[in-house]
Amino acid sequence: MPGPLALSRSTVDHATHRRTDAAWLEATWRDETTRVLVVGAGTVPVDGHELRFVSPSEAPDGHRYLLGVEDGIAYFAVGVDSAPAGGATLREVGAVLGDRDAGLAVHAVALANWHAAHRHCARCGQPTEVSAAGHVRRCPADGSEHYPRTDPAVIVLVTDEHDRCLLGRATAWPEKRFSTLAGFVEPGETPEHAVAREVYEEAGVVVTSARYAGAQPWPFPSSLMLGYYGTATGTEPRPDGAEIAEARWFKRDELRSAALAGDILLPGGISIARRLVEGWYGGALPTQG
Repeated sequence: MPGPLALSRSTVDHATHRRTDAAWLEATWRDETTRVLVVGAGTVPVDGHELRFVSPSEAPDGHRYLLGVEDGIAYFAVGVDSAPAGGATLREVGAVLGDRDAGLAVHAVALANWHAAHRHCARCGQPTEVSAAGHVRRCPADGSEHYPRTDPAVIVLVTDEHDRCLLGRATAWPEKRFSTLAGFVEPGETPEHAVAREVYEEAGVVVTSARYAGAQPWPFPSSLMLGYYGTATGTEPRPDGAEIAEARWFKRDELRSAALAGDILLPGGISIARRLVEGWYGGALPTQG
């Protein structure tokens, strides 16, 4: 079995102890060496393979989110309602950004998505106020605090006794697009239980073991993908037809040949799915689509 995946790309200290330090936050915002990332409509501004930052004096009006500190430089995001000039999505640029920028972009987009969807109190319905440098929303009516939501989901590469891997095509995907199976963890479940349930529900394959491999924040809009390698007996897959249209076992040479010929399209380089597949394969696979 492949070893654990190294998927954490964040290098910036989140500086959580500074989020409620009003004096430090104000002084840091006045410091023109502070870097500000504008985020809107799920996009961040990019120049080539790097994020484009502005100084605080150049930043537009909007809620400020403290992203963290690195080498004495503070990083903030400012949320706006529309896409900034030169904006790109994480799917478009995540794979080419350096570790620092990738971590900052994921943090900023995840916070912006949460704020956009949670502007009212879940208890009483009143508008909430941004607090703790963008990491809490407080209700002035009932005093409740609300924190950024993260939805745990499992994603698994299943192999059988012949060391074939199981890949599926979701019903909503274009023809030829195949990837690992995935689904959300339900209340009362462990991730391992979710792996077994999802694979059986979607492909009719019984998983006999599951081993944690690594995790990836996936703010589309708010998931945390928990990666697993699973084992199963190589029974013929039975796609459910609702979520999964096709499911197939692949040997290594079959997978490479199909990808090179364009008969299947594999997950993109930004995704944990790609890492899981290449971890089993033992190296890089052709990238298409």
